[in-house]
Amino acid sequence: MRAIVTGGAGFIGSHVVDALLARGDEVAVIDSLARGKEENVAAAAELQVHDIREPLDDVFDAVRPEAIYHLAAQVDVRLSVERPIDDADVNVLGTVRILEAARRHGAQVVFASTGGAIYGECEVAASEDSPLEPLSPYGTGKLAAEEYIRSYNRLYGTRHIALRYGNVYGPRQDPHGEAGVVAIFLGALARGEQARIYGDGLQSRDYVYVGDVARATTSTLGQDSGVYNVGTGRETSVVDLYALCTKVAGSDIPAEHAPARLGELQRSFLDPTRAADSLGFTAMVDLEDGLRATWEWITKE
Repeated sequence: MRAIVTGGAGFIGSHVVDALLARGDEVAVIDSLARGKEENVAAAAELQVHDIREPLDDVFDAVRPEAIYHLAAQVDVRLSVERPIDDADVNVLGTVRILEAARRHGAQVVFASTGGAIYGECEVAASEDSPLEPLSPYGTGKLAAEEYIRSYNRLYGTRHIALRYGNVYGPRQDPHGEAGVVAIFLGALARGEQARIYGDGLQSRDYVYVGDVARATTSTLGQDSGVYNVGTGRETSVVDLYALCTKVAGSDIPAEHAPARLGELQRSFLDPTRAADSLGFTAMVDLEDGLRATWEWITKE
């Protein structure tokens, strides 16, 4: 299969590229390298340094893709609050440009969306039918992109798919992204520094390993259109996460506490039942094992 991975030089995208190459696909990467890194891209993939806000016809005509895994995004929630127009330009209009380019080639799009930033506060694990209450322009932009995907599916009979990721972590993680707390904690411990926990640290998230996410993402091709959560169904508090980080790092450095951040979610975790039933996907990597793999990668850098 000929595939394009937008954002394929980034944290999650590069793992998706690796998974596609491992099954023998031809892969082209579109990445502006604004945050992605060329060294993340496997040598067997073709890297096109290109911004999805610019015309895509030449790139798509050269590759003639059968599938597009769309992971290019503005991922900083705080930046989306400060510069919502820029956020929408990448995450909404950029997605529309991808959909138009895909339409010309009859290619299926798999879109990387977000769970936590779309569902808002979760009293129970959020299913795909839970209320959608984004608190940031980032979450709103991802939801708007999902609506464009649904409208294209209705209008053109396409089978594009949206995946709502939990808090993804693992090797190559950017500590400045939406879910960068694991990289921040382990990076601080690797430097022998004190990490910071905001508020009481009881806020919880659904941490899902990037290898599991890549497997879920690449398993969707050929499936009918739909929205699927990609998570573990388990919530872990920030204080418990930090405790696990110190365990895998063999460190006893305590975290310092800082005032809670305005607007931060207290509970966010996903119900992965639909993905299990329809895609056959279940997260396999235990949190401690995933943190250990991430620690090994950080300390080898």
